[in-house]
Amino acid sequence: MAVIPLKRKRAAQPEPTGPATVPHPRGQRERTASPWLGDSDGELPSVSFARFEALERALAALWPAETPVAPTTAFAAWFDWAMHLASSPAKQWELGQYAFEQWQRAWRIASTGAAADCCVTPMSQDKRFADPAWREPPQALLAQYFLLTERWWQRATRGVPGVSKHHEHMVSFAARQWLDLFAPSNSVFANPVVRRRTLEQGGANLWRGASYALDDLARDALDLPPAGAEGFKPGVNVAITPGQVVLRNRLIELIQYQPTTPAVHAEPILLVPAWIMKYYILDLSPRNSLVKFLVDRGYTVFVISWKNPGAEDRNLGLDDYHHLGVKAALDAVAQIVPGARTHAVGYCLGGTLLAMGAAKIGREREKALQSMTLFAAQTDFSDPGEISLFIDESQFAHLDRSMARRGTLDKRQMRNTFQLLRSRDLIWSYRTINYLLGERAPMTDLMAWNADGTRLPYRMHREYLRRLYLDNALALGDYRLDGVPINLHDIRVPSFVLAAVQDHVAPWRSVFRLNQLCDAEQTYVLTAGGHNVGVVNPPGAVPTSYRLREWRVGERILNPDEWLAQTPATSGSWWNAWADWLDRHSSPRLQPPPAIGAENLRPLQAAPGSYVLQR
Repeated sequence: MAVIPLKRKRAAQPEPTGPATVPHPRGQRERTASPWLGDSDGELPSVSFARFEALERALAALWPAETPVAPTTAFAAWFDWAMHLASSPAKQWELGQYAFEQWQRAWRIASTGAAADCCVTPMSQDKRFADPAWREPPQALLAQYFLLTERWWQRATRGVPGVSKHHEHMVSFAARQWLDLFAPSNSVFANPVVRRRTLEQGGANLWRGASYALDDLARDALDLPPAGAEGFKPGVNVAITPGQVVLRNRLIELIQYQPTTPAVHAEPILLVPAWIMKYYILDLSPRNSLVKFLVDRGYTVFVISWKNPGAEDRNLGLDDYHHLGVKAALDAVAQIVPGARTHAVGYCLGGTLLAMGAAKIGREREKALQSMTLFAAQTDFSDPGEISLFIDESQFAHLDRSMARRGTLDKRQMRNTFQLLRSRDLIWSYRTINYLLGERAPMTDLMAWNADGTRLPYRMHREYLRRLYLDNALALGDYRLDGVPINLHDIRVPSFVLAAVQDHVAPWRSVFRLNQLCDAEQTYVLTAGGHNVGVVNPPGAVPTSYRLREWRVGERILNPDEWLAQTPATSGSWWNAWADWLDRHSSPRLQPPPAIGAENLRPLQAAPGSYVLQR
């Protein structure tokens, strides 16, 4: 007898508890709404994950030991390279052939004893073997063997099929670090310059070097500035341009400088430095002071001095830096110099924030700005240079845990990162000169400033790394400032954009990309030097040069290589060219200087103020 199954009544479905679903016409639903492509299980991270993450961070305080690079990042890069190399016979054969050719060259060098006949030339920036003593045997053989090995590893870590570019760069960078560690120039016995100095001084250079090493270790452990930096103090021999603090809030002090000319341009200048640095890089000793240079050119100059944040400031974000920083400063300048538009100048991260603010001002059709100048400031982070070695999802999570525990990114973490990027100069050459040759290079105002670091708030740095570096949200028009979408095409004022040829923090080709994101008039300048020396570039100090080309609406946009080929170099400092550009975008110098401060902005303290002295 057949059994007829009973038809079950379908259980009632629970009512949705989330926001009401918006009906879509057939074919109009976005693919991301699919459970397979989107998030069909609520918001991520979940509430329970957030609770467990808080517990994890509380327990992490019990073992505060940290590594500068996330172990997962390092292992993933090595594994990616090693596995793809193991699965590519063609690359293995190429490296085998290249090793045989290198071995033949090494044999010829050893058998003839004449390294110069088959010389491997170091890279142009490598000065370790520049002394003529390195061209005499036996140290010439050591140098050549090392350079041959370096060349082989350079080829071995590049061009392996299947390896991601990020991992390729990481493996190549790691190989370079290990090779630099074992370079013969680091050895007392292998370095002919050190041997000669040791014999001439009877080993006194090594005794001095040992004392310098101990002194450096003690200063690092106690978080003290390097030897000689104590000779440069803000308000004593740097940051001494006369002025007054006219505004102080939780995040900034705004300094207004006293005029030195009987008449000034109507348009004031606001300098917005990055908060990863003290502002006085723009007001070093008088001969290197950009502030003094501008005041003497007849401008009313203001500068933001950022607070050095502590753990209590952990929740300050980029919106706060805009509100309490750039916007508050512009509002104060408008009160002190009413009716005038401001020449706004941003340096590094300060320039990135200024570009956001300028786009917001343009979107809202405000008339606050006369022009915008950016010094070594990125707005497109798709190719940020070697700093990207330390920025990926794994490294972000690793750093996020560290910052969450402290509330800030410590200045020593930033210093160590930048030193690794230029380890050959800032680590190994420094140790050779100081610890082996027993020489202390004289401290300069720029070097002392560079050692006077700051911290970064947890929330701000987290937003900066996630939204700007990893998501590149600003260039994609996907960033919001104060809840307002930011599109750099909304910038309506002429721009002067400066980049430096040797900048390893904001590579010039990356800085150049603003011309594809903004269609206002732009003047692009490429100067000699690096991230700091390229900016602190006063007229007549040292031989220097720059390239300058203007772009106007309707002209074809050149790519970086075309721009470089078509823009001739000019001898001298770009400071004068920039001042001339400011003059052309300003009214004649006929106005009497404004008073210091305003009715609601009374002078609070003489420059350089108090925030710059925080450690």
